[in-house]
Amino acid sequence: MADIMLSLKNVCKTFNKGTPNEKKALSDLSLEMKKGDFITVIGGNGAGKSTLLNTISGTFSVDSGSVILDGADITKKPEYKRAKDIGRVFQDPLMGTAATMEIVENLALASRRGKHRTLSWGVRDSERKEYERLLSGLNLGLENRMGSKVGLLSGGQRQALTLLMATLQHPKILLLDEHTAALDPKTAQTVLEQTDRIVKEQELTTLMITHNMKDAIQYGNRLIMMNEGKIILDIGGEEKQKLTVESLIAMFSASSGQDFANDRAILS
Repeated sequence: MADIMLSLKNVCKTFNKGTPNEKKALSDLSLEMKKGDFITVIGGNGAGKSTLLNTISGTFSVDSGSVILDGADITKKPEYKRAKDIGRVFQDPLMGTAATMEIVENLALASRRGKHRTLSWGVRDSERKEYERLLSGLNLGLENRMGSKVGLLSGGQRQALTLLMATLQHPKILLLDEHTAALDPKTAQTVLEQTDRIVKEQELTTLMITHNMKDAIQYGNRLIMMNEGKIILDIGGEEKQKLTVESLIAMFSASSGQDFANDRAILS
């Protein structure tokens, strides 16, 4: 189908196969994302959430099954060849930026990712103005600090900058791996609001892992819950809008036959 951006078909991934530490991280998992879908992903520890993102990005190869992005089979494509189509923001604010480089240099690197390099690396005035405009949209005053080293920024500022860098080239899919978990609640809320704005403005197909059930319910048009490497709930539309934390926990218990054992998700 033309409007399907991402399709995972019967994906399996097992770590430490044949050893006492064998762990089935993804078990015959299938998922389809339409263009513009913003899916929040929730589940207990070890449910397979991060493994799901890592199989899409190519960090892990799959044991079986297929990964189709925008009609192209990328199952066997290495991570570096997928990078130009995939934007990613990690939990650790230090991972997405170069601390010793200026804000403007970080943005320039992101805008040139996957493009042919030339001897002329300087940042053009037109680029600088565009970066200024994008930074001002974050409402963090970073447009006035473009010459500052990124290492001097707070965690929240770095994560907002990383988000900007990950979406600068309008990726085919944006992967957010608990990207606000390391931030204080107020800063996390700011970064989430900016995430929602950028995703909507660019109509980005987005997969966001969160440990916070309230955020999983509030953001996006679909919510999936994972357990033991499988998707056990997939809720969208009006049904998602009516969700509460209590009803989500009850649905998890009914679908899995277990209690939801992640206090951080419930209490956040």
